[in-house]
Amino acid sequence: MGVIALIFFSCKRNPLKVNISDIEKEVEVVRFGEQLFNLEGKDTLETITELSNAYPDFFNLYTYRVIQVGGIGDDDFAAMISLFLNDSLIQDVKLKTDSVFPSLVKLEKGLTKAFKYYSYHFPEKELPTIYTYISGFNQSVVTAENIIGISLDKYLGRDCKYYEQLQTTPQYKAQNMHKDKILSDVAFAWAITEFEHEDRATNLLGNMVEKGKLMYLVDAMLPDMEDSLKIGYTTQQLEWCQMNEPQMWTYLIEHELLYNSKRMNIIRYINPAPSTSGFPLDSPGRTGVWIGWQIVRQYMKKHPEVTLPELMANYDFQQILNDSGYNPE
Repeated sequence: MGVIALIFFSCKRNPLKVNISDIEKEVEVVRFGEQLFNLEGKDTLETITELSNAYPDFFNLYTYRVIQVGGIGDDDFAAMISLFLNDSLIQDVKLKTDSVFPSLVKLEKGLTKAFKYYSYHFPEKELPTIYTYISGFNQSVVTAENIIGISLDKYLGRDCKYYEQLQTTPQYKAQNMHKDKILSDVAFAWAITEFEHEDRATNLLGNMVEKGKLMYLVDAMLPDMEDSLKIGYTTQQLEWCQMNEPQMWTYLIEHELLYNSKRMNIIRYINPAPSTSGFPLDSPGRTGVWIGWQIVRQYMKKHPEVTLPELMANYDFQQILNDSGYNPE
């Protein structure tokens, strides 16, 4: 009985659950938002310049791209950033963010662990510095060379009143605006930054498999996380995909969509949406990403000799499909 249990356990073992205890590289997490809002004399250009000098690359990313108040050399910069920091809504959001994130220790540990897994597979790659801040409800995660920025105010909880009041966040997006989603969002955003080449994927199949590769990298960075959290589905949506996988695949084949290059046909299966156009209303969006993920998982299961760097460097999407033997029934 014990032998049978051992064999069963070994068959179920996750090959991505590797030993990272010897990995010494760690990501640095900078609480930029705390430093910015707690500056003594934050309304003066001199004090703001000190912060800019401390984090020059990220500071420009934050002011230009995230909160969009321009650069420190602009004539009206001091006035613009002062308006942002002293805005009553932003002040309220800061209090709410502090209540949802009274400590960032758990998040920092999660990010450190995820990037240790990343370093295991890509030991030669430089790790990013990660910055947390309040963005005024702008992009959840931003990336640049060796930089990741996290907007904590985009993760205040599904039922946060601000998301409903602003009327800019549809429910299907709000369901993923909670703090447990940060790690998978960061992993996917970093995967895009490091490995996505949109010009390589020219049809729906290419886009599905490419996004599937990115999701497999999320698997590698977060091997303990449940699938629903990785892709941002509810339990019911994930179960719908699992139960309807053969029908979805058959539909794509019978309607000759796999090799379709029309942009709108690609978007309807790849981009976030309340449901997938053409599928039943209880389907989730991004079903093409989910199917591509299953194709890549099956490919890697059938070819354990393929390393993660080799997978990420492979842009022969047809070959990955062929060698996966993917045929859900």
